[in-house]
Amino acid sequence: MIDFYHIVGTQYNTAVEPSCRIGYDCRVATSAKEFFDTIRFEHTIFALPFAYMTLFLASKGWPAATDFVWITIAMVAGRTFGMAANRLIDAGIDARNPRTSGRALPAGRLSKASVTGYMAATLALFLVAVYNLQPVCRKLWPIVIVAMVVYPYVKRFTWVCHLFLGLVYVMIPTAVWLAVTNELSRTAVVLGVGAGLWVAGFDIIYACQDVDVDRHEGLHSIPADLGLVPAMWIARIFHAGFVGALAYAGALLGAGVFYYVGLAATMFVLIYEHRLVSPNDLSSINAAFFTANGVISVVLFVLVAVDTIVA
Repeated sequence: MIDFYHIVGTQYNTAVEPSCRIGYDCRVATSAKEFFDTIRFEHTIFALPFAYMTLFLASKGWPAATDFVWITIAMVAGRTFGMAANRLIDAGIDARNPRTSGRALPAGRLSKASVTGYMAATLALFLVAVYNLQPVCRKLWPIVIVAMVVYPYVKRFTWVCHLFLGLVYVMIPTAVWLAVTNELSRTAVVLGVGAGLWVAGFDIIYACQDVDVDRHEGLHSIPADLGLVPAMWIARIFHAGFVGALAYAGALLGAGVFYYVGLAATMFVLIYEHRLVSPNDLSSINAAFFTANGVISVVLFVLVAVDTIVA
């Protein structure tokens, strides 16, 4: 029998909890906890609402239960795979960055073998979900996986890495629309462009805190290459484009009042997000990145879903 621990086992620098001192099960559980912590599993909230919003729009109301289940599994598994690839590829860089050196992989609490094992498991789960959706998804899934693996390398060559991350998010509405209808509409593309601009914008803001490290490591980002002031303005332009894309999508859909209430709420939260940070004060960047964008994701999904149901 294969010892699972030797496949996905972790190297420990911390004491084992008393209740698990002797135990294989505890080692596996601790490894899993470190893995989900390091990929910030809770941040799946940024991606899922856009998938669900598109699911309701493509379904013109309540989606089929099977579509909801398989799209959820595909989204969670795909996002987990992508984040794990990012952490694995960037482990050396993270170890030299004071902000990220405490992460489980660079700190040695999680081994590269374990991350690889989890990636294989989540890829398998992703494929199971994909093969239970529309046939077109079975042909296009490699594009998603390749994009997520390539993304961590882009910043080694160019500051367009933010746009490349946005491209990954462009795929969410378009892929969900294909998964439900087996065809691609203009609305899905517009929603995808909006999602991509949203993510690229807040990725620029997030990158502002690593300017010195990026320059020292020879990495590229808009803040590191162009400076903090231009970066903040570019992020604002991207987010204005995001709001514009949502407005255009609403017009294409003939959306109702709840959709536009969600759009207005999104605009005001984005304004608040940009007021939290400035080139001279990045102390509130986590609130801008995590809290504000989490609110946008959930509020927008809920109101758009309501709009499709009451229409």
